[in-house]
Amino acid sequence: MPDEPLIFVEVALVAGMAGDILALLDEAAPIGDPRAADTAIFYSISNCQRGLAGISFGDFLIKRVVDALAGELPRLKVFATLSPVPGFRGWLEREAETGSRDPLLPAERAAIEALDADAGGPGLPALLDRPGWHQETAFAAALREPLLRLCARYLLHERTTTGRARDPVAHFHLSNGARVERLNWLGDTSAKGLQQSAGIMVNYLYRSADIEANHEAYRGEGRVAASAPIRSLARAG
Repeated sequence: MPDEPLIFVEVALVAGMAGDILALLDEAAPIGDPRAADTAIFYSISNCQRGLAGISFGDFLIKRVVDALAGELPRLKVFATLSPVPGFRGWLEREAETGSRDPLLPAERAAIEALDADAGGPGLPALLDRPGWHQETAFAAALREPLLRLCARYLLHERTTTGRARDPVAHFHLSNGARVERLNWLGDTSAKGLQQSAGIMVNYLYRSADIEANHEAYRGEGRVAASAPIRSLARAG
């Protein structure tokens, strides 16, 4: 297979950092002028060969893509991903089963109960199993702050037994030198997005000057590079 690609990175050229995957992939949306774009969004990274599934292609894969795009399109100033959080719901469920306390803060629980008294009993995973919860404006608004807070904590502080980030997508991008830049509420409201991550998506930012330092900090010390708002969110509660 000398002429066949091994890995495929899909990129959208847009104005500003994208936060909604369904809007980004909407084929009916107007086609923008790539020469006017200031941001490259990596939204899919796939092995092209079935036998290579699960095999890493190195810690600086995305850096090579960033460098190539910056050379071809000098107007691009921001390089980021729009990524899922595939392990988040599973982690919430394990926390509910084994945790000694409700992950919701008292004020958060009270806000949910004020909307629906029947929601006072079930744990957080059960609330997320409520059909169409994300379409109930008030109910989704009550869940927004606690879920973003818990997702930030999950991405920044939860580890496997080997010390790597518990979320596999986070581990990939942190190993490649990205930083956790922004959480996007209901960024993926597909059935899969809601089931895996309560609809939350992440922008991982690749800043050329910081990639190697971020990589070394994560690989050497287990330190996760993150924006100030994400760090503040993870400390809340």
